Amino acid sequence: MSRRRPGVSVLLGGALLAFGGACSPAEAPRRADLPTAWRTPPPPPAPPPPSAAAPPPPAAAPLPGIDAPVAPAPPPPARAGVTPLARADGSKEDAALAEGDAALARGEAAKAQVAFAKARALAPKAAAPLVGLARARLAEARVSTEFGAAPKSPPLEAAIADLRKARQLDARHGLAALELGRALLVKGDGEGALGPLREAVELIPRDAEAHSALGVAHLATGNLADASRELGRAAELDAGSAERHGNHGTALLSLGRVKEAIAAYERALALAPQDPRVLSDLGTAHLAAGDVDRALPHLERAVRLDPRRATFRQNLGYASHLRGDLDRARSLYEDALALDPKLVSAWINLGNLHAQRKAFGPARAAFERARAVAPDDPRVKAAFVELEQLDPAGGGAGP
Repeated sequence: MSRRRPGVSVLLGGALLAFGGACSPAEAPRRADLPTAWRTPPPPPAPPPPSAAAPPPPAAAPLPGIDAPVAPAPPPPARAGVTPLARADGSKEDAALAEGDAALARGEAAKAQVAFAKARALAPKAAAPLVGLARARLAEARVSTEFGAAPKSPPLEAAIADLRKARQLDARHGLAALELGRALLVKGDGEGALGPLREAVELIPRDAEAHSALGVAHLATGNLADASRELGRAAELDAGSAERHGNHGTALLSLGRVKEAIAAYERALALAPQDPRVLSDLGTAHLAAGDVDRALPHLERAVRLDPRRATFRQNLGYASHLRGDLDRARSLYEDALALDPKLVSAWINLGNLHAQRKAFGPARAAFERARAVAPDDPRVKAAFVELEQLDPAGGGAGP
């Protein structure tokens, strides 16, 4: 499940914090466009303009400049590695569970519901049929898997109720604990998800999604070190998943472990060389390391592959700004804002660029737009403080 408490909305290359799999057959962004970003690189060099945001805050706080990697991403949309509910144990409901598992794997949620309802009728005191029904109903309703994406969704609430019943029927059912925790993450209850997800990891310790979801819950509650540990374990267990490695890289980057983050993103890129989110995240990590030359090719490719992702353009603009190519940086910031007028980092960086050129009027206007979107963002406040130092009369200047 991809802050103002870490992770709750993290714009790494441009996606919202999401965790993956059971709730929907196909799901949105890898690190879904969560609220803002774990920012890392230093502010753009400028002949004394406001730096995108005063001195960098502590590691987990938003830093200036870029939209950090696309926050913990959901696993592959098709949920190829989802643990089936059928156990081949000869129980009377097992054939119906296998039928439901197969239907879900084919994306046939309605047929899956019928099969799991049959299993429920055959074994009303078993937990697995209720877990299957919750999976199928959420898949049919296409409930997002992003953190906090469905705080008032009736299908989600019904699924949570079924999963709680499943837990009452069998407190040792690991998949019931996992799916309940994941559902609570979708509701936005990171604190409430921790308990069932910790139990899931104990009950099914080799299930990658259990570790991944627990990592997201830790992100959502600000426990970055624990998040990194669990997301790293998920990547070990599901080593062929680019998403798992990308999520781990995001957690490492938020902790300031930049070299390790780069290595994790490189593993993701080897598995998904055409994934623009992976490319943007890797470029972002190189920017965090202060290596603009290595960052640029990845950021360029990300924009070519997904030209309508505002955060990708913003990050490429930031790299261009660091390179001293102010005309190109301005164009990219403006392109990003045309795609997403609420992208605070782009407004701040555009204002910085104007201030660098001593165009204080346009700089102030850009910062005002940022403040209108995020009045409490510390980067916005810092930008105004610096602007007042540069233009104390507030008269503005420049084109």
